[in-house]
Amino acid sequence: MILLSLDDPRWKEFEGGYRLPYDASIALRALRDGTDVWDELWSELYHQGDVGIASYAAVPQLVAMAMKNGSPDLNFYALIAAIETERHSRGNPAVPDWLMESYQEAWCRVVPIATSDLARDCDESLVRIILGVLALAKGAIKLGALLSYADASEVDEWAERRLDWSEQYRG
Repeated sequence: MILLSLDDPRWKEFEGGYRLPYDASIALRALRDGTDVWDELWSELYHQGDVGIASYAAVPQLVAMAMKNGSPDLNFYALIAAIETERHSRGNPAVPDWLMESYQEAWCRVVPIATSDLARDCDESLVRIILGVLALAKGAIKLGALLSYADASEVDEWAERRLDWSEQYRG
């Protein structure tokens, strides 16, 4: 996968979710080196539905790290799902042409990572977000957004209204 080097000076110019320059390469290096910087990445790359070029440039880096990591991570899946979902929202910038190939390739590469992680022991939240990521990767944007943004209470509410399940499947 073609990655924008974390040493590339363009990182300093990219805008994040706040529409302000955010050099995501610093946090991405820290994450790669084992530091938990998910709160920062969430805060800076995704803000109330807003994403920016820094958000898009971070996705291939995050996917490359997940390929090496080998353990399922809810933050990884949830953040890339939020970025991809919001990429389609009005008001967010398009992925630049120079980044599009890398961005699309990352979404192709996330499929085997996600299916491998799904085969592991996962809690319901992780299963739901991985299924959302798989839907997004396959171009089912609305379904991917629904699965990615729904929480357990919304799933329970839907099940109560739509399904007549036995006691065994309730709660």
